[in-house]
Parts: sequence; C-alpha cells; structure tokens
Amino acid sequence: MKILANDGVSSEGIEKLEKAGFTVVTEHVKQDELIDTINKENYVGLLVRSATTVRKDLIDACPNLKFIGRGGVGMDNIDVEYAREKGLTVENTPAASSQSVAELAMASMFTLARSTYDSYKEMPKNGHSEFKSLKKKYSKGVELRGKTLLIIGFGRIGQALASYALGVGMKVIGVSLQEEDIEVPIQIEGVGEVVSTITTTTDLKAALPKADFITMNVPKPADGKSVITSEEFKIMKDGVRIINVARGGVIDEDDLLKALESGKVAAASLDVFEKEPTPRVDLLENEKIANTPHIGAATTEAQGRIGTELADKIIATFK
Repeated sequence: MKILANDGVSSEGIEKLEKAGFTVVTEHVKQDELIDTINKENYVGLLVRSATTVRKDLIDACPNLKFIGRGGVGMDNIDVEYAREKGLTVENTPAASSQSVAELAMASMFTLARSTYDSYKEMPKNGHSEFKSLKKKYSKGVELRGKTLLIIGFGRIGQALASYALGVGMKVIGVSLQEEDIEVPIQIEGVGEVVSTITTTTDLKAALPKADFITMNVPKPADGKSVITSEEFKIMKDGVRIINVARGGVIDEDDLLKALESGKVAAASLDVFEKEPTPRVDLLENEKIANTPHIGAATTEAQGRIGTELADKIIATFK
C-alpha cells in the first residue's frame, strides 16, 4: 500500500510506516496534478500540511483513496465532513505540535516586549552610524513579569503557553467555549511539577481590557468572521501587544493595521496570514509587526511527533 506525503513527513514517520509494510513517497505533486497522480500510482493515503488542499473534487475523483492525514492542528484545507461521509478516514495531529507553537508564542512576546525583531534588522544596516538614535528608539521596552496575558483559545496550545507564561511570572486569563477549572502544570528543573489552576471565562469582551499581551490560539470561525476586529480593538488597553499563531483571519488584518497606526496596539507578531502563501506586503513591511512564515510547528521535535502520530493512525486504519 502506497502513501503520498505531499507536504513531507518526518523520517521517524517514514521508518514506522515502512516497517509496517507501507511504501511512502515524499516527492511533492502540484495541486493541479494531484488527482491524476493519486489514481495513476494507486495511493491509498494522502498526507498534507497547509500547502496542499483536499476538496470535494479530489475526494470524488480518487476512489482508491482511503486515508487523509493532516500534519498539524487545523484542517481548513480539507473538506473533512464530506470525506468522512464518503467513508474516508480523516485524521490530524492536534497534540504533536502544541509545545512548539506555544514556544513560538512565548518567543514572540519576548521580542515584542523589547522590539528585538526590529533591532535585529536595523543594527546591521544602521548600527554603525546611528547607534545612539537606535538605542533611544528601543529604550521603552517592557518586562513580562507581572503583566497579564490573555490567551484566546485555551486548548492544548493555550495551556502549554500558560505554563510558560506562569513560569516567568505573568498573570494568565484563558478564554474558552465554557467556563471550567483547568490545571496547568509548570515544570521547574530540580523541583519537579507545580500545578496552577486557571478558571477560564467565556466573556471575551470583559477580558480584553485587562490584557497587556494577547495571543490567538483558536481556529477561524466557520462563518469566516474574524474574532478580533475594530470593535474588540476599541476596548483593549492602549499599548497592548498581540500575537497570532493560530490561523490567518482570526484577526482582521485591516483593523490591525489601523490599531497599530493609532497606537492602540504597540506591536504585533504574525505567524499566519489570510493570503498564505502570498501575505500582504503592507503587513510584512510594517515596522511594528514581527512576521514569521507559519513556522509554529517547525521544530525537529514537533515534526518527529507529527510523523509518528500519523504513522500510528495509518497503521490502525489499514491493519
């Protein structure tokens, strides 16, 4: 049985699948050639990340395809319910990348707090001739300790992020679909595990004015509307810093630019964009935005876990 990992898969995943008798192909196939290739090569499984889409036309045109796997959390590039109605198994790997995405969000908070994302660009160009003016430009940094972090979406990634934030002395507010008490473990080297209990809230608008930092950890709503728009920006603190490591579009990009221009938002960090893989130039060039190219899960450890988790699910499906 042949599996096409069209957006790649870790060596650990390949090894596990090959030991179970599968053939794994990682050569990328262009989207418009995918249906013909799947049928010609008789692939029974298709693994994707965010680059490849799996829509109704492909599902209908590939009768031998039995398994669709998404390496990562969001499955908005797959017509999941339709595929399942047609009898296909559709799986993702929600737990595998939580740690890595949380660490990127944490790193983003540090870089926004001290404007290092901008100084790293400016120093090579102007540090020799404008050292004093750059020092003045970056003289209004803030500390994370004692600040309030609002985590919008308190699932696996949100809870992993809360553990880091609590560890550096931040206050954490979690927003979720229902109010609940969630135990968040904090690992302390030489001490062991300390547990903090976070009581989540469903009232986003009541939580927004309390936040010094905000992270987005939610999928884009089914209706396509943004979670954060001009209405939400209005009730935030002046000088808030906001991070999106979730999905492009959960923050309205036009409204974000206006909030940055007015000073309502001091700085933002975007790992995801509405128009991937060709994000807006005005976002990429804005000196108040730290941009990364959707690398939340791009660590060796996360990719290894994603590969082996997908392999386990494929083996369970076919064996």
